Amino acid sequence: MRKLTDGLLYAVLYLFSLLPLRVMYLISDLLVWIVYHVIGYRRKVVEDNLATAFPEKSVKERNHIARRFYRNFTDTILESIKLISSGQELVDRMFVVDPNAFSVFEGTEKNIQIHAMHNFNWEVINLGVSKQMKLPFLGVYQPIINPFFEALFKKIRTRNGTLLIPANDFKNNFIHHQGQQYVIALVADQNPGNPARAWWVNFFGKPAPFVTGPEKAARSRDTVVVFAHFFRLKRGVYTFTTEKITDHPSTMKEGELTIRYLDYIEQKIRQQPDNYLWSHRRWKHPFKPEYQELVLERPLK
Repeated sequence: MRKLTDGLLYAVLYLFSLLPLRVMYLISDLLVWIVYHVIGYRRKVVEDNLATAFPEKSVKERNHIARRFYRNFTDTILESIKLISSGQELVDRMFVVDPNAFSVFEGTEKNIQIHAMHNFNWEVINLGVSKQMKLPFLGVYQPIINPFFEALFKKIRTRNGTLLIPANDFKNNFIHHQGQQYVIALVADQNPGNPARAWWVNFFGKPAPFVTGPEKAARSRDTVVVFAHFFRLKRGVYTFTTEKITDHPSTMKEGELTIRYLDYIEQKIRQQPDNYLWSHRRWKHPFKPEYQELVLERPLK
């Protein structure tokens, strides 16, 4: 029964994916109105996050960011569905990048670790980057709970050679890649499962926990560290920029890499605030006095 249901669902999504992208954007415009005004999907979370990050902006200005965020959100959903049936030609039109952005991945025999963030559209960017990458490209990701969508998006995400590593079983899956040079991409602003084992840093003026894994892995393996930012140039067109941070993270002080990453993503979010995933509850964990020894050097308020 489940196979039949999954088969029917795939057929519906595939047929829907055959629609021209311009038609999908008309549907997206309708979806924005439904999701934002009617359903109010995570609207309070988005509004609270924006109020925390941009207290200096008026309610009208923050609502404008929120509406643009929801359009980016629904566009990403429909663009991802479009990828079910589309070929590389569409990805090449949607992913426009200066080849120099990939120069940071050349000229070293060391492994390279990318610290990325929750921006739109990660599905297009993954396919665009993995096609350009000369080294094996590993992507650490959170598996989708629904088995059908997990299998569907795994198929899409690996189309251009990305080697997916589920974050919930990282150790067992990563061991197979340790004997070769690789580039590994981490979404380093992931919310930690246990705030008592996280770094606590002032993020947009409010204490927030950040996972320690990306920094600890970089320092222990002494990988080259690259910060990456991807964003929308216009509707349906995305780009990717990189900044090499260090060739020797093992020489950096504990917490320094995380602080530099936080400075980087705050700057990028301020430049294009509607590009960030504000439905992600960045400040859901309250700061407690017992976390004081986990605080990095950014002063907490």
